[in-house]
Amino acid sequence: MEYLKNFYKYRFLFSEIVRKNIKLQYRNSVLGMFWTFLQPLLTMLVLVFIFGNIFGRNEKEVLNYPVYLLCGRLIYEFYTQATKRAMRSIRNSGSVIKKVYVPKYIYPMANVTSNFVTFLISLLVLAVVMAYFLIFTDTAMKLTPYILLTFVPIIILFALCIGVGMILATMEVYFKDVEYMYEVFCMLLFYATPIFYTVNSLNISNKIFQYALMANPLYSIVSMFRDCVLFGVPMNPNHILYSAAFAIVMIIIGGLVFYKKQDEFILHI
Repeated sequence: MEYLKNFYKYRFLFSEIVRKNIKLQYRNSVLGMFWTFLQPLLTMLVLVFIFGNIFGRNEKEVLNYPVYLLCGRLIYEFYTQATKRAMRSIRNSGSVIKKVYVPKYIYPMANVTSNFVTFLISLLVLAVVMAYFLIFTDTAMKLTPYILLTFVPIIILFALCIGVGMILATMEVYFKDVEYMYEVFCMLLFYATPIFYTVNSLNISNKIFQYALMANPLYSIVSMFRDCVLFGVPMNPNHILYSAAFAIVMIIIGGLVFYKKQDEFILHI
């Protein structure tokens, strides 16, 4: 309750930090916010050009490969950008934290939220690409009422980023090397998440490797998102339970670690 009261008290500061982060993201860019649409579109085109002939040759194997790839890419991009910015948030705000009292958890949460806003805007690119294939091609992709359930994986993803971001923000204050280690981890996560490939296309016979791949929470979140948007089928309840439980555990761990260490931040930043 104390956290909620504090958050409500500083809600205007929170919203101001979110707005500032969104403005600063493309401050000196000629195209500005247009990059929110252009970047995922160009990335999709490049990956389709590279991997399309390998994994997306047949719609019977991969239903509409460009949309399949874009769904995974948008989820992954939001997760990595949100957690990286949350990780650096305390150290980057050190000058303010040393001078005035502000609930420190506002900084990682505001950084995740600002990235969440740009992520929601970038979903318009997905809508445009889907509309193109539905109108101008004979794709087997169809819209179903299940697309209305896309908020489920999105909310779980947002909660996961908050939890992981709090953990990383705490670790970054004490160990600067965490930033470089996490960059490597995110690169490994890109290949461990079925973004440009399908699990079936790997022909994995080793059950341990299959389970290790599916233990990645982004695998469940991406799968649920594609079920709603691309395949138009109900989400796998196992994916919902696993990813939601993982996100809740991360929030609990992140909150506890951050709460116990936040008073020592000023000594290290």
